[in-house]
Amino acid sequence: MLFSESFQMALTSLYANKMRSLLTMLGIIIGVAAVIALVSVGMGVRSNVTNSIASLGSNMLIISPGSSNRGGVRGAAGSMQTLKYDDAKAIKDKIKNIDYVSPSVSSSYQIVYGNNNWKTSVQGVTAEFMSIRSLTIGYGSFITADDMNKRNRVAVIGTTVASNLFAKENPVGKNIRINNQPFKVIGLLESKGQSSVGQDQDDVIYIPLTTAQERMLGITYVQSINVQVSSQEKMEQVQAEIENLLRSRHHILAGKDDDFNVRNLTSLMETVNQSTSMLTLLLGAIAGISLIVGGIGIMNIMMVSVTERTREIGIRKALGATFMNIMTQFLIESMVIGIIGGIIGIIVGCGVSQIIAKVGNFTTVITITPIIISFIFSVGIGLFFGIYPARKAAKLDPIEALRYE
Repeated sequence: MLFSESFQMALTSLYANKMRSLLTMLGIIIGVAAVIALVSVGMGVRSNVTNSIASLGSNMLIISPGSSNRGGVRGAAGSMQTLKYDDAKAIKDKIKNIDYVSPSVSSSYQIVYGNNNWKTSVQGVTAEFMSIRSLTIGYGSFITADDMNKRNRVAVIGTTVASNLFAKENPVGKNIRINNQPFKVIGLLESKGQSSVGQDQDDVIYIPLTTAQERMLGITYVQSINVQVSSQEKMEQVQAEIENLLRSRHHILAGKDDDFNVRNLTSLMETVNQSTSMLTLLLGAIAGISLIVGGIGIMNIMMVSVTERTREIGIRKALGATFMNIMTQFLIESMVIGIIGGIIGIIVGCGVSQIIAKVGNFTTVITITPIIISFIFSVGIGLFFGIYPARKAAKLDPIEALRYE
């Protein structure tokens, strides 16, 4: 029997029992759709977290103060006042393989323009902060070294701040008040959107670091130092050199704890990617269980089909159909169920993924790999669970089959 004939007979048989065939495919459809939808959710989580970390800058090291310890009572992380602007300059001057260094401080203030006001985060930064964080100026300019040296009262604002204070008016050149102190807006940033944790990255104002330290906060220390390393391969080396330099500058003896912390965002991203990959794999495996259930449904229906068509099988064997002819016919029939169910499942899974993204305001990422794997698995399920019924049909004795009522 030719393959094309067997395929045509399989389609005819499935069409003759449309409802039963559809219910049989349902397990495969749900399984494939669930795999694609859940894996897309897992990939979306991974993409969100990765983008959030990447938005802080590529090849980043973040240096923060350690926690204070007074009378045995430990303060919060970063509560010490050990990092200085001079530490940042020493890191830039003495350590190789570094592109940018930008110390920063931050606090929240009420911002006023005319009759409008808005409370937001105000960060004191240097000119290099723009390159480190990959910020883009929409209008105007960013903070310069001259602004730093003169302690100028200038500000660069995010789009959220601009929309709440100025509506559709161009804010560049306008004067605002930060904590009742006058500042001139010199730049408007292009939007960066929300981070993976839902934080609005455009709800911020940047002012010169020296202005923030001396005119706003009245401090001499910095709250963090952002370092961009020239290449990913040099990350660990540069981190070790920074730790040694700061221990020397802060006169920390051997065996004593550091009064600072250096976080490697590349290592953090690798850890996050491993965790989210495991989450995606787990979600896919859970969804894959329904494919197994669907395969059992295929075997069950194929067993019923063999029983119903026992006389037909006996006639074909009596007319010369071989063991392989009968095997091929029933295997193709079960595989067709897997193929059609897989195709419908792919369509449903992609649709469900899009619905989750729109309704849940959540990022989902559909990739070709889970689609191909789930489709191959659905066809394989049809083949695997069709073998036993096909063998049973092919081994029927033609005389007994012809006598079957």
